[in-house]
Amino acid sequence: MLVEHGGKRPTVHESAYVAPTAVVSGDVTVGEDCRILHGAVLTSEGGRVVIGSRCVVMENAVIRGTRHHPVGVGDHVLVGPRAYLSGCTVEDEAFLATGSTVFNGATVGPRAEVRVNGVVHVNSMLAPEALVPIGWVAVGDPAEILPPEAHDRIWSIQRSMDFPGTVWGVDRSTPQREIMQRYTRALVRHRDDRIVTE
Repeated sequence: MLVEHGGKRPTVHESAYVAPTAVVSGDVTVGEDCRILHGAVLTSEGGRVVIGSRCVVMENAVIRGTRHHPVGVGDHVLVGPRAYLSGCTVEDEAFLATGSTVFNGATVGPRAEVRVNGVVHVNSMLAPEALVPIGWVAVGDPAEILPPEAHDRIWSIQRSMDFPGTVWGVDRSTPQREIMQRYTRALVRHRDDRIVTE
């Protein structure tokens, strides 16, 4: 399903395939020979999403561009089932496995791999050809790759990467009530969305 959002319509290359149960919403460009499979969501929430050529976005993956962090996905990239990409850059030939997450401001270098349920945290820079093992976390600039049980070390780096400021534009002390009031106000724009039928 193609959706006009914020007055912008998706652009899908004529050689690309978008499954009928996928949603491509707003300022999104899908490149040559891409395959966007069932249940995938590519949405521009104030920032562009550009998918290069010969990429596969598998079932139920989500790719979101935000006002301060558009998404750029290079060529020959696999985005696995249930992966979640928000406001990030993924360079050519990267492999993002099932359930992987790449947060706002992060970059996944060319030919890097993020394996099943791996995470590249906010504002982190994963080097070319780097590997994030199953369930591990890449955090920092340059990214340090750590097992999930290294929570204290992950947090010591992550804290300075400023998740609340990067994602919501607030400081860490902002009450959740205020964050959600701002967020719901921003998302109300979807009331004016229109399905593209031509």
